[in-house]
Amino acid sequence: MVIVAYDISDDRIRTRFAKFLSKYGHRIQYSMFEIKNSKRILDIIVLEIQKGFDKYFEETDSILVLQLSKQCKVDKYGYAKHDDEEVIVI
Repeated sequence: MVIVAYDISDDRIRTRFAKFLSKYGHRIQYSMFEIKNSKRILDIIVLEIQKGFDKYFEETDSILVLQLSKQCKVDKYGYAKHDDEEVIVI
């Protein structure tokens, strides 16, 4: 799994960045997305950050791309604990 967390001051750029990330994963917090780990998708995201968004960032803006392996322990509480469970609706 890849976690992308961001803090972008410009509303327009932040909204555009969130829409971009939503094509590849789902929002788990207001400024954090969970993306299924894939080398191809990770390459696309990193390239787009470098080529498409980096020129718009202010000195105070930041983006973290965290690559988690299967060995990483992730504890989930509250609503997040249901993310991995299968839900059957009849």
